[in-house]
Amino acid sequence: MDTETIDNTNEQDRQAVEQIAAGREKIEKELGRVIIGQKSAVEEILITLFAGGNCLITGVPGLAKTLMVRAISGIFDLDFHRIQFTPDLMPADITGTEILTDGEHGRELRFVKGPVFTNVLLADEINRTPPKTQAALLEAMQEKQVSVGGASRELPKPFFVLATQNPIEMEGTYPLPEAQLDRFLLNVFVDYLPEEDEVKVVSETTSRTDGQTSPIFDAEDVLRIQNVVRKVPVADSVVRYAVKLVASSRPNQPGTPDFVNEWINWGAGLRAGQALTLGAKARVLLQGRSHVTPDDIKALAVPVLRHRILTNFKAEAEGVNTDQVIRKLVETVAVP
Repeated sequence: MDTETIDNTNEQDRQAVEQIAAGREKIEKELGRVIIGQKSAVEEILITLFAGGNCLITGVPGLAKTLMVRAISGIFDLDFHRIQFTPDLMPADITGTEILTDGEHGRELRFVKGPVFTNVLLADEINRTPPKTQAALLEAMQEKQVSVGGASRELPKPFFVLATQNPIEMEGTYPLPEAQLDRFLLNVFVDYLPEEDEVKVVSETTSRTDGQTSPIFDAEDVLRIQNVVRKVPVADSVVRYAVKLVASSRPNQPGTPDFVNEWINWGAGLRAGQALTLGAKARVLLQGRSHVTPDDIKALAVPVLRHRILTNFKAEAEGVNTDQVIRKLVETVAVP
């Protein structure tokens, strides 16, 4: 079991748990004013935020990915910046730069903060900018700081990167390298809506302007919730299951299923097991439960692993995608 668990006698822990439980209905009500459907995607984004991670949101154009991020960020009374990634975007356009100014003691360098100095950063179409600029986010995502001009500067707390990318129109795009993809806790896929939901969207968006969400949580609330998420108890057997599931995605290892050796070039690393466990803890609190089960691990297997597994040419030739491999893994790997 975890060495540190939720202390119901601790006022901060108790308030955080109660706030999540009371806030879930408010969250659904607020988001329902702006977003129709996409409940799974919304839940996964909220799990990422409560777990203190970064989220990659993938979907074809026109599925309101940017609107979804704006609506969710509106629930949190946090600073919000949006960067539209383009091929000519430079690293300094994200992190900030030093400029020469006239001061009391003559000319001096003054640092001008970039849009990364915020709580919620929307990196829109992140795969449309070159690798050098994409890499400017790596330190921010992992270390919660940026280094400019030989000095490291801490980012505000909490800090999240919510990045969107378009899986089609590959011309003029720069696929994210594996090292950066691994920094995203979840890769959330936004799919087409069912017909009834799509009819509702068209009717409502052509008869009124977009609604606004009202804040439910502030920065202190978010930090307190993130602290409580890490205290959610997880049995050793559940952690072992998460580790075993991740390890089974690695080809040519002892005990790896044959279909993994056949279809996978590169499996998930250690961060995947951490993401599965931490994400499951956040999911538990969001759903008003008290401990993690193997079903929580299974529920997050696809969004946690889909960007950490690389299929090979044979899988592509046979029409097998990453999500199908992960679902087959979940069916194959037994719970300890």
